[in-house]
Amino acid sequence: MFNAQTVIYEDELRRLEEVCERLLKDSTARAVFLVDKVGQLVSEHGQTAGIDTTSLASLVAGATAATGSLANLLGEREFPMHYHQGERESLFIALIGDHWIVSVIFDDRTMEGLVRLRVKRAVVELERIFQDLAKRAESQRGQTQGLFSEITDADIEDLFSDTF
Repeated sequence: MFNAQTVIYEDELRRLEEVCERLLKDSTARAVFLVDKVGQLVSEHGQTAGIDTTSLASLVAGATAATGSLANLLGEREFPMHYHQGERESLFIALIGDHWIVSVIFDDRTMEGLVRLRVKRAVVELERIFQDLAKRAESQRGQTQGLFSEITDADIEDLFSDTF
């Protein structure tokens, strides 16, 4: 199950940003965004001035949800990649696992095929990082639960009954 409050640790964030920066450079894109499926912006790279990145993240998540619903109507589990071509700018969106999205904005300085190729490579690396993050979060969760396992309902009741 996806937790919208997922913590991304500094090490994993650095690794995610390295992959996104490489994707930006290798695809000659204008901007790269990493978003979760609930629309939270995780990371942004490139020429992002003049872009409402909060709205972009939310709309990319919404477009991905809508595309997923279209896929379901057609008997598909998901459409893992989709492409929107404009006159001046284009947008390529790819799912990373079940909970993350990479979005690439590019113009006529590059081609959709190059972006698609570079995104496919980046997705493999990003999936690995998110798997590492999930393992780390599970390990941390186990440690945190151990801290509170000794506290009983009676202890909590005693704590609050003294204040009233």
